[in-house]
Amino acid sequence: MFDIEKMHAYAKELKELMDLTLNIQAYKFVEDESIVPEDAYRPRERGEHMALCQAIALTKREGKTVYIVKEDHWCWNPLIGLGHVECEPGMESFEIVAGALGIADMDAARAFFAKFPKLPANKYKGLLIAPMQDAQFEPDMILINCDNNFQLRFMIWGIKSQTGKMLETSFDAIDSCIHSIVEAYLNQEYRITIPDPGDQERALSDKNEIILSVPPAKLDELMTGCRLIDGRTVGYKGMKLIMKYNFARPPFYNELYRIWGLDESEVWEH
Repeated sequence: MFDIEKMHAYAKELKELMDLTLNIQAYKFVEDESIVPEDAYRPRERGEHMALCQAIALTKREGKTVYIVKEDHWCWNPLIGLGHVECEPGMESFEIVAGALGIADMDAARAFFAKFPKLPANKYKGLLIAPMQDAQFEPDMILINCDNNFQLRFMIWGIKSQTGKMLETSFDAIDSCIHSIVEAYLNQEYRITIPDPGDQERALSDKNEIILSVPPAKLDELMTGCRLIDGRTVGYKGMKLIMKYNFARPPFYNELYRIWGLDESEVWEH
């Protein structure tokens, strides 16, 4: 059984370990709207339309719980990726999007777009987004928006400590909302995503912001790894910024240098 209280504690611990300024977000694909909190921010009830990245911004920056449905969306991409509309090869809508992707060869554009990550058509009524430290539901995906690459590096290191593998991902310049949420969900893998131009212009993402997607099933693994790296090394907050030559190093450096017949150093203490 999913432990919501543990999820809340993990969110607070991750924010503390990395000094994250943005809220970690929990996402739920909603079939039964009875799980949507009464106080959730619903754009159309306020006479508003918004892009999904703007809805996410309300959660990551302001701590709001947001429920966004088909009629709220002001960007084509989430409508397709979340399964609210059909856009398949041979359809007029498919040709319009393929021609707008910035891929010069139309056959290549069609082949690329045919593989676009999508949830099943018309399965979900909406998307519920809440700060992970407050969410009262079991999420389908978790997004951690880093302020800088050093925070991301810390988590990648923690993941590697548990998997013994390098984190593999793919990058695109656009469609960051669906790649970070839907693609990561469909693959059930960690994913790194760069905020796209819409996220930058309309949702005010910072130029150094970068996203780590975490399937909930991997949350314990991530936390175990981050705790290990924080305890075994200087972690994220323990870095001492100094340009010093002949610097002290961890003991295993000296072991290697002794084997190779090279100069040894003072032992690094942290």
